[in-house]
Amino acid sequence: MTEPVNYKKTLRLPKTSFKMKANWIQRAPEFAKRWEKSDIYAAIMKARKDSPAWLLHDGPPYATGDLHVGTLMNKVLKDFVVKYRTMRGFRSPYRPGWDCHGLPIEHKVAVELGEKFRQTPTDHLRKKCRDYALKFFKRNREEFKAVGVFGEWDNPYLTLNHDYEAGVIGVFADMVEAGYVYRALRPVHWCTSCQTALAEAELEYEDVSGPSIYVRFPLVEPLGEAFGELAGEHADMIIWTTTPWTLPANLAIALHARHMYSAVKYSDGDGEHVSVMAHDLVEKVMAVAGVETYQVAGCVKGADLEGLQYRHVFLDRTSPIVLADYVSLDDGTGCVHTAPGHGLEDFQTGRSYGLEPLSPVSNEGTLDERAGEFAGMNVFDADPVITQRLVELGVMFHHGESTHRYPHCWRCHKPVIYRATEQWFVKVDHNDLRQKMLEETERVQWVPKWGRTRFRAMVTDRPDWCISRQRSWGVPIPAVYCQKCNEVLLTADIVRHVQSVFAKEGADVWFTKPMAELLPEGTACPKCGSLEFHRENDIFDVWFESGTSHRSVVKNDPRFPFPCQLYLEGSDQHRGWFQVSMITAMAANGTPPYDAVLTHGFIVDDTGQKMSKSKGNFISATDALKQVGPELFRAWVATTDYQDDIKCSVELMNGVGEPYMKLRNTIRFLLGNLAGFEPTTHAVAGPDMLELDRWAVAKARQLTRDVIKAYETYAFNRVFTLCHQFTTGPMSSFYLNVLKDRMYCDPADGLRRRSGQTAMYEILVTLTKLLAPILVHTCEEVWRLMPGERDETDSVHVAVIDDPGEQSDDEAALLHAWDRLLAVRDDVLRGIEALRSADEKVSDSMQAVVTLHAEDETLASLLAGHADVLADIFVCSEVKLSDRKAPGEWTVGTDEPKLSIQAVASSHPKCARCWNLRASVGENAAHPQLCARCAEAVGEVKE
Repeated sequence: MTEPVNYKKTLRLPKTSFKMKANWIQRAPEFAKRWEKSDIYAAIMKARKDSPAWLLHDGPPYATGDLHVGTLMNKVLKDFVVKYRTMRGFRSPYRPGWDCHGLPIEHKVAVELGEKFRQTPTDHLRKKCRDYALKFFKRNREEFKAVGVFGEWDNPYLTLNHDYEAGVIGVFADMVEAGYVYRALRPVHWCTSCQTALAEAELEYEDVSGPSIYVRFPLVEPLGEAFGELAGEHADMIIWTTTPWTLPANLAIALHARHMYSAVKYSDGDGEHVSVMAHDLVEKVMAVAGVETYQVAGCVKGADLEGLQYRHVFLDRTSPIVLADYVSLDDGTGCVHTAPGHGLEDFQTGRSYGLEPLSPVSNEGTLDERAGEFAGMNVFDADPVITQRLVELGVMFHHGESTHRYPHCWRCHKPVIYRATEQWFVKVDHNDLRQKMLEETERVQWVPKWGRTRFRAMVTDRPDWCISRQRSWGVPIPAVYCQKCNEVLLTADIVRHVQSVFAKEGADVWFTKPMAELLPEGTACPKCGSLEFHRENDIFDVWFESGTSHRSVVKNDPRFPFPCQLYLEGSDQHRGWFQVSMITAMAANGTPPYDAVLTHGFIVDDTGQKMSKSKGNFISATDALKQVGPELFRAWVATTDYQDDIKCSVELMNGVGEPYMKLRNTIRFLLGNLAGFEPTTHAVAGPDMLELDRWAVAKARQLTRDVIKAYETYAFNRVFTLCHQFTTGPMSSFYLNVLKDRMYCDPADGLRRRSGQTAMYEILVTLTKLLAPILVHTCEEVWRLMPGERDETDSVHVAVIDDPGEQSDDEAALLHAWDRLLAVRDDVLRGIEALRSADEKVSDSMQAVVTLHAEDETLASLLAGHADVLADIFVCSEVKLSDRKAPGEWTVGTDEPKLSIQAVASSHPKCARCWNLRASVGENAAHPQLCARCAEAVGEVKE
């Protein structure tokens, strides 16, 4: 007796070593080692050595400790861009950088040294800072490599390298020569805790509650006749301030020339008073102190009061009434307390009236002897003491509290003050620099577009740039002072000589070498002729260092185009790196350093607060890679709307696992069904492929067009979504589902099967290339398992994403036809589902016979032209086309309302191999349980 055939064993089921469980947390290091061993970056650069250049210039993160997950996200976004440009055929080098100087690192070292910090010699302190920066640079580098970022890891740019420091000095020399640099006593933001000047980009603004006081400053002379019945009265001017500690520095009261001012007579607990204030604010000011009865007299323009004198309330001096356009009627009294040493507008007003920028405050934030009885007090501690003293003196009109935004240091998070100190500045309006920057801003591409508006506003409003810092760790400002007359000496020749020294020996020598070796031979003081000098101890603002990277890294490297194509950083860099890079490049080179600027939002925690290392509410890159893994982390970055603030947690990052697994499942199916397929010998030429397969390839080509457009506009979340929708939509839910029958049951070398494999191969190649910039590990794994000959050095990241070109008319017609067939399919499946609900004998669509009647001629012609594949695409037993409705149950299509559908149970026997109900089952005597197709395939298997 012949043994029954096990037809299941004759099926060509998918075979692949590509596992559903990716396990990238454990496996990713293997790929990293393989890439390092094969030097994947060098292979990419070699493959693109003759290609046009496209450069993303890396903004340097601080080497100040463990990586913030936001910094890792930033590097991954950059890697998306670079890998995409590389795979589009560009030579897109990536040289990563680290900001190794500045307060953040010095602060870390100061904490480590504790009380010894103040006594540590500068050269020893700089060595400790260097060691600290290098330690974390190396640690950070490994984490960037672990997440699959490719680049010049053995040739990064570090701001402490000799060539970089020399580049900083080179830009400075050009700016000195062009007249942009000056030294002056001017008010700057000052951190009393860190004891250094701060740039606007180094400030964080927080809501604070503090004093709000209205103080009467007595006028020296009685009121004039313009004040009517109050003429001859002794009066005062009421000022309003939220910083009582600045009152010792008061040198003027500012009025607006065109505002009208009145005298107000009233009584309060201190007696009867006459006070001058803006006429339009009288009612509001009186209400603040609860004064209900008062007399208003006179209405005088502010310009008429200019030059009047008043007495300080607790110091023995008189000061003038001055005019200023910034005086508003929004709040206060219209009479503005002016301290030229503690405010930029105050300083500018004081300068126009010849007033000194008095600042009786030490570096530590302590009032000095010029503050009179309040000397020795910390400025913030002095606020309540000064307030109480003003009450005692009877000059307090009203005092209370108000909440307002106040600047804090980005490093120590303590409130800062505005005080006048001797600093080095860059003139932003010299040579029309500001205007030229605004003009170039219009030519730069901004992503998102609102970046242009934000950048313009910041350039328009910014003051001169304070570039000096009172710290030790950084590139020193190469200025010198005459030992004899203290004349400052800063020339382009001196700076360029120092640049040559730094290029050979580094910036540390500024603090160790004798002055004679740092200056050009014969340098003499232009004022007194002395040859003896002492050095400037200030260093450059760290933003000046990073803002000149376009010179040290890009312009000085012949491999790189200048300006580069893209800067990509967080949105805070509109006032930081993007802006200072523009200033230095425009001043030194006359052109912006970039063609386009792309920004991303901040990483925020579950409460919406910005994650910050200094605040301690951040997820480290190490934790993210340990708990999520590099591939899911990259997928998470790709799914975010990175242009807004990004809420981040381990749970949210792991949440991308489901869509990733759906992608992986589709890829696994494609690989499994390509077992035994050799593209060079088995692929079917396009015209010979089945129409359904040509449709699938056309869909993949359309996907490529859409994904390229998304990459070009930096819409990475759209890239991921398009690929995910492609695989879960037209592929998994339709095409690949329909293809199973052919792949499993057709003869191995039959046209139908090879045509389907050809389409699947094209789809797999397309998906792998399009996703490679994002899913670097997954796509590399797929590339190695894909049919075709590959050696150990072959990598998807060297491959090219070819542009499919414009859609042809034939392709458009094909897609349109199948869009309509799929609409019919949806209607048919609804009809079969109704049959399944009504007939217990029908458990799936393969047991149904479908009859279609189309009233629309175009639709009828379309169905007739595809009659031989309708059963396949509907996954049913049989499809009949009828020109009339036979008796029985009919439904009307939803998507095709002129289509009538009838579904009944099939009477055909079931094939024991493919499970389809076919009329041909039993026709083959050798295999009576099989349909004709399966009988042929089984015979092939036996042979």
